[in-house]
This record gives sequence, C-alpha cells and structure tokens, in this order.
Amino acid sequence: MMASDRSDLCVQVLETVPSCERLSRLLECFSTEFARTPSFVVRCSGRVNIIGEHVDYCGYPVFPMAIEQTILLAVASSDDNLLHIKNTNNNFKPYKCNVLTFSIDVPSVGGPNWYQYVLCGVKGILENNSIQHDASRGMMIMLSGNIPPASGLSSSSAIVSATVLATAFMHNATLNKQTLATISAECEKFIGTQGGGMDQAIAYLAQEGCAQLIEWNPLRATPIKLPANAVFVIANSLSEANKAATSDFNQRVVECRLASRFLAKQMKLNWRDLSRFADLQKALGYSLEQMITIVHTNLPLNVYTRADMLKLLEVTEEDFSENLLTPNTRDSQTFKLKQRALHVFQEALRVQQYIETAKTTPDDCISHMKTLMKQSHESLRTLYECSHENLDRIVHISDQLGVGTRLTGAGWGGCVVALCDGVEESKRFVETLKTEFYAHIPKAQASDIASLCFTTSPQRGAEIYLLEKEKNIYGPSA
Repeated sequence: MMASDRSDLCVQVLETVPSCERLSRLLECFSTEFARTPSFVVRCSGRVNIIGEHVDYCGYPVFPMAIEQTILLAVASSDDNLLHIKNTNNNFKPYKCNVLTFSIDVPSVGGPNWYQYVLCGVKGILENNSIQHDASRGMMIMLSGNIPPASGLSSSSAIVSATVLATAFMHNATLNKQTLATISAECEKFIGTQGGGMDQAIAYLAQEGCAQLIEWNPLRATPIKLPANAVFVIANSLSEANKAATSDFNQRVVECRLASRFLAKQMKLNWRDLSRFADLQKALGYSLEQMITIVHTNLPLNVYTRADMLKLLEVTEEDFSENLLTPNTRDSQTFKLKQRALHVFQEALRVQQYIETAKTTPDDCISHMKTLMKQSHESLRTLYECSHENLDRIVHISDQLGVGTRLTGAGWGGCVVALCDGVEESKRFVETLKTEFYAHIPKAQASDIASLCFTTSPQRGAEIYLLEKEKNIYGPSA
C-alpha cells in the first residue's frame, strides 16, 4: 500500500490481493454498467455501539467500534453533469439526476429511497459554504453493501459518510476526518434524521483493534483497548427499523430537548440556548448523579401534554410548533420528559463507568461490563421505550447464559450487541440463538444464519483506494 499526502485522509493505492470477491464483483459491475473503470474506491464500515445509546445528540460520549461489514463505492467522473447512481444488488433500482439542480424529496410513506442517502453525501459537500472545492461535476457511482439495512448497524450513515468522502475527493476538497464526520452528520438532516454524530464519527475515526470513546465539542476520539478475552457477537432480531421512516426517533430527540430546556428554565438559566443535556449540566456545574436528582425533583409527571408544555415554557402554540419541534413531530400531543432524561443521564454514567473499568482493570472487567450492558438495555426498554419484542427475546436468552447483551443503534428492531467472556462462551451463545431464537423465526429460514449472527472485531475507519489503470486490481479484503 502507498499513502497519498493530499490531506490527512487515509488514501491508499490498491495492490493485488486475490481473495476479495466483493471488490472484484464491484469493479466488474462498474465496468459493465459504465463501460470504463472507476478512478477510486471508497470503503466505509458499519458500526456497533458497545454502550451509550441515544446520548450522542444530547452531547454525551459514546463507545462504538467499526465492524467488518462495509459499504464500498466505486467512483469516476462523468462528462454530462449527471449523477449516475447504481447498486450491485439489482433489487435496488438505479437513479440519475443533474448534479447542479437535484433535490432530495423524501417520500411521506416508507422513508427515503436508498439512493437518497447517496444524494445526501453529494449535497453535503457541494452545498457546504465553509469549504473550498472544484466546480460541481457529474459522477458515476456504483455501490456494494453487506451491512444489513435497518438493523442498527449504521448502513444508511455509512452510505452517507462514504459518499461525502468520495465527493470531497472527486472535487479536490482537502478536508480532515473530523470535518468530514461533522459534514456527514449534518447532511443526514436532508432526509429528516436528527442524529448526534456518533455513526459518522466512528466511520472516519475508527482504529483497528480498538473501540473509540467519541466525545463532542470539539469532536475527538480516544482509542480504548478492550479486554483480550472479550468477544462481541452481533445478532439480528430480523425486525427492521428505519429511523427516517417514522417520527419515533425524532420524537425522542425532541423530548430530550424539551426536557433540557424545561429544566434550564426551572433552574433560571437561558433555557432557549440549552437544548442539550450536556450543555445544561455544564452550565449548572453538576455531576451526572446530581443531574439524576434534579430530574426526580423537577420533572414529577410521567406524561406532559402539549398544553402543559405551553404553560410551563410560557410560549405560544406557534412558537412551540415552529421553534421547539421538528417537522415530523409538530402534531405530537404528549411528551415523556422524565423517562427520557433519566435514561440519558444514567446511560452517560454507564459509559463513564464502562471506560473507567476498561482502563483500570483491563484483565478483570468483563463481568462488570456485562452488567452495565444489561442495565443499558433495560433502560432502553423501559425508559426510552425503543426496544422490540424480538430484541427482548434475544436479551432474555443471553441472560440465561450469563452474556451481557443490549440493543444497539436506534432500536425499534435491528440488532443486539453481546459481550462474551471468551470464544467458547460466544460459540455457546451463537448456537443457542440458532435453536431457541432463529429456528422460530420464519424469515430466518431463508437467510444465511452466519449473516444474521456473527462475531466481530474493531476495524479501520473510512479509506480511499486509488486504482492504478495498468493493473488488474482486486484489492484488500473488504
């Protein structure tokens, strides 16, 4: 591999490695569809969040790692000012549009189309006024993905992040990884997702062999070595959850913002500027334990009505709807502020304890880590109400085996991440899931079980591979 000095992106020239069938097929499909070879390939991993769910958009650290499943983009410039977007999977229809005039119109039912995540990435670079780049040009893009969609493993964010990187490189925008991560997080809002930036940060900042403690303002990643005997298993519940297709995710974001603002008003602070719990905590100078106490003291109701919020915040209906809600939550009539706040502060505390345990007792901490992961899932199930019966069934099975398991990703379906103490425990867990869970799910019978339930290890962040025209290139394992 040979590195480029164009920026601090990890840019490498592919050398022949004959074992990557996916990359070989991607290049073949590109050549067939576009009658030329691509200029470069972008690789971007999915991610699993080990602990720290639904806290990133509240300003608190998270602890994800990049996984082996990836999005690959083969890219070349086009001379017709068009974006030609295609997929190696024929189930995903191709799309093309003018790079100068396209818009992203998300369907009201069913959520975004797959290619709209690609458009988000293109738009994120070309319409960002804070960066310099060459004039907009058409692109030929062929996508290959093996991250299960709507599974909580960040398939959509990986597409957006990969496209941001590809578009930046194609248009000679010299950007560092932190800036790319920030742009990638911001441009997901083009499809209505109000995320916090975890998925995009780990996409760029991941390091092989380590999970990353991701912190915000400024964005920074600290690699944390995991216990040598720790084995992580990802299990797909086979209940899909598309966070952009419903208001469930944004409803939780709004409830957290409202809770933060309401608590700030109660504490006589400038409440309109304190929409994130972490900013509120900093303004108060409180510990996480103290924040939990003020929630119990100042948020007595289990459910707040719209009328309650107007009265307590002393705002008009128009102000509340236009400035304090998101477009797909403007019809919401009830808000669970207490439960959401308790989950966030307690989950942030669990992340803190998880990291401290890993740092201070790296060879004897798996048992405590398992307990924290179990607590995390229970909080997500009862306080954040974003679990699913299939996820809960897997967690119940894992509890019986002494495995620490929790949902990962937004929830409402998708995957769990499980911490096992050693290879043998992970094998028992996988085999038990096959007989006690997947054997009873009709959808699993038509799937490769190995793609539904598998071990994983921390992988590298996003990379660009330059293709040398004179070589028959297959590339590294992807």
